[in-house]
Amino acid sequence: MAWWREFFTKNGAGLGIFLLLSVLLWTVMMIILPQLFMLDFSLRTNVPPPRWGTEAHGYTLEHYRYLIRGSGNTESGFNTVDLGVFGRTILAAVFVTLVDLCLCYPVAYYLAHVASGSGARLMVMALIVPFWINELLRAFAFKVLFGSGGVINDALLAIGLLDQPYDFVRANIALYSGLSYAYILLMIFPIYNAVESLDRNQIEAARDMGSPWWRIHWRIVLPHAKPGISSGCTIVFMLSAGALAAPQVLGGPSSLWFTQLIYKSFNASANWARGSAYAIVLLIACLAFVLLVMRVFKVRFGEIAK
Repeated sequence: MAWWREFFTKNGAGLGIFLLLSVLLWTVMMIILPQLFMLDFSLRTNVPPPRWGTEAHGYTLEHYRYLIRGSGNTESGFNTVDLGVFGRTILAAVFVTLVDLCLCYPVAYYLAHVASGSGARLMVMALIVPFWINELLRAFAFKVLFGSGGVINDALLAIGLLDQPYDFVRANIALYSGLSYAYILLMIFPIYNAVESLDRNQIEAARDMGSPWWRIHWRIVLPHAKPGISSGCTIVFMLSAGALAAPQVLGGPSSLWFTQLIYKSFNASANWARGSAYAIVLLIACLAFVLLVMRVFKVRFGEIAK
């Protein structure tokens, strides 16, 4: 209970109680209760709102079965369409997470241990300022960049690398690029916060002993940055798997996202029960990814949440 005493000593009794109650109220009202209501909806039969609470609005697992088996009229006996969309969404989110990790780790290390003074401040501003623009507008900007008549195709045609425009949208290159860029800051700053606290004397000592750069990062920097890497990976994965705006704008004909199925269930089909079941499945997949990351990097949940 030492942290309780430290917390109230630092903030005072009145402010400490207010902060704890505020966090508790926010967590219960905005996170726990909505998820419990959605779980309850996912286990109910789909009936019109006037019949909610009646005998017809009973509990069932039909919506979870539908995700796996579908209507039962397919030759394979499985709902290959929805399961395929779910699998592609999870794999795409993993791919985006790995791309962001590979791109952001060098940037975060450079900011923490190489850049200094005005150079570091300018670099941070260059990273932050583009994100003052709405996410939807950035998605349309990527469509302009990667479109058949867009900037990238025009440049490649002008220098002779292409004979005709390449369909980056149909190939999902525009979608993956847009998603990777959309959450890049959420990978950079957790890694930066972890790497910044590393004692530079350890790196200098390793260099003096003749260690190559890759061994310094593998044996010194990466182990110290594990909490930041795991935090960034979980955030980027969850947001990528739950993205809606970017897949709607940048997705090709064959790039249906699982969140689009959820959106259609709630809005187009008016099947809130099935949409809730699909949302719960996506939530479970995200939680499983968090547990996997904790297992791989051997970090505790408290270290990820810092």
